[in-house]
Amino acid sequence: MNLLKTVVLLGILSGLLIAICSWVIGGTTGLIVGLGIAAVTNLGSWFYSDKIALAAYRAQPVSYEQAPELHNMVKQLCDRANLPMPGVYIVPTQAPNAFATGRDPQNAAVAVTEGILKLLPEDELEGVIAHELTHIKNRDTLTQAVAATIGGAISAIAQFATYAMWFGGGSRNNNQGGNPIGILLTVMLAPISATVIQMAISRTREYSADAGAAKLTQNPRGLARALQRLDSMARQVPLRANPSFEPLLIMNGFSGQKMANLFSTHPSTEARVQALLKIEQEMSSLPSDSLSG
Repeated sequence: MNLLKTVVLLGILSGLLIAICSWVIGGTTGLIVGLGIAAVTNLGSWFYSDKIALAAYRAQPVSYEQAPELHNMVKQLCDRANLPMPGVYIVPTQAPNAFATGRDPQNAAVAVTEGILKLLPEDELEGVIAHELTHIKNRDTLTQAVAATIGGAISAIAQFATYAMWFGGGSRNNNQGGNPIGILLTVMLAPISATVIQMAISRTREYSADAGAAKLTQNPRGLARALQRLDSMARQVPLRANPSFEPLLIMNGFSGQKMANLFSTHPSTEARVQALLKIEQEMSSLPSDSLSG
């Protein structure tokens, strides 16, 4: 059901992109351009989603010699999850956060910021890494990257539409250029619509990744503490980057702001923590031999 829902939502997101191009440019030309951008965006995300996301956050690859403890932690968790070893990256920022990307487990990467390495103790960092590896195992990384790339394209076209209005695009008729009403709606509603669709794609997957991390580490409370710590620090040291890629992060780059939370691609930290504590209670009630299954 989640897969079907995701396919439908990605189809809606692509359809929105095509419709926006048709409104802004106008006529058959706009439709063709929209189809072309949607095709290139989807194919580009499929083949280059890892590179796009890593470049957006300026993530740098690190070898085993440069970060042996981090590599060992990722490798141990991959062995438990029966996953191939992903690329390991560090983002040069003090904002504590992490993300995973890649079109499949064989072409995946895990990135953590310098800030999160300094902030979290080992058991909490393990929960974060396990969360990201669960995204890879569930193949959420491709879905999130495609949604982020299409969302970025929609935002860019909305910006173009703003320029079109300023420089006379809104005064043309439908045969000569963009539909003025369509341009106005694009400027006002397109970025919000793209964000709402990304929210629908992302939120349920965060709960699933949290649950997968709890099972992988057998320590739901460790991830719960990490989320609380990250939420608190995100208010003090926000991660500034292209907002279209926020669904990839374990924690929204800007946390604690009411308007930001209204359009957050992640569930609230409180809800996630409560879900993890519920999993902990369920684990404690199970026989010890069933926890390893």
